[in-house]
Amino acid sequence: MKSTLRALAWLMLFISGHVLADPPTRILANYDVYKGPLRIGQIEESYARDQDRYTLTSATSAVGLLAIFNPGRILISSSGLVGSRGLRPLRFSDQRERHESRNRSAEFDWNAGRLTMIQQEQRTTVALPEGTQDRLSSMYQFMFLSPQPGATLDFAMTNGGNLDDYHYTVTRGEPLKTPAGEFSTLYLDSHAKKGETRTELWLATQQYNLPCKMIVTDPDGDQLTQILRSIETQ
Repeated sequence: MKSTLRALAWLMLFISGHVLADPPTRILANYDVYKGPLRIGQIEESYARDQDRYTLTSATSAVGLLAIFNPGRILISSSGLVGSRGLRPLRFSDQRERHESRNRSAEFDWNAGRLTMIQQEQRTTVALPEGTQDRLSSMYQFMFLSPQPGATLDFAMTNGGNLDDYHYTVTRGEPLKTPAGEFSTLYLDSHAKKGETRTELWLATQQYNLPCKMIVTDPDGDQLTQILRSIETQ
């Protein structure tokens, strides 16, 4: 029943507004990562579409003094299909340089309705809910949707280690200034309960609803902020 309701929620995002016209076939985006006022990292992401296939890559590197103590990068990739409802992942990978024991991946079998998560030598297979995204594809799925203020967004997402349900409310955000420019925004909030991690997203409506800012607050109150530094679309 829960998976049916989740699928209906995704469908309503398509029929409540219009599907955004002609998302780009190539995107290069760079983000800065802050912990409080301190810039601690940078992220380079790329998206490419070739007919009904897509590939996504993301490389996170530490900067400043943190790079001396933690020089390894976090390399994330997602690949799969592009259809009438946007991205449909087939494979996901999260690789940690110098910390290979934390590597993980996921395989999506949509025909059988099964998701296999792989961490070290352990393989865990669970039911695959319709509309499931991975940690990377979820940020680019908004290109294919037209969420309206007042709407809610429910979907499942995997990071290769877990499959979790995400719930966001959508409101109109304030204009946001970033190093990449000033954008009109939609604001998404996960409204986390006590003991949960809260995620806030600002989507740039002039840039295909791509995220231009994200704040992740852990249960202890520590925050990481990701802000768009540059973007190229084609």
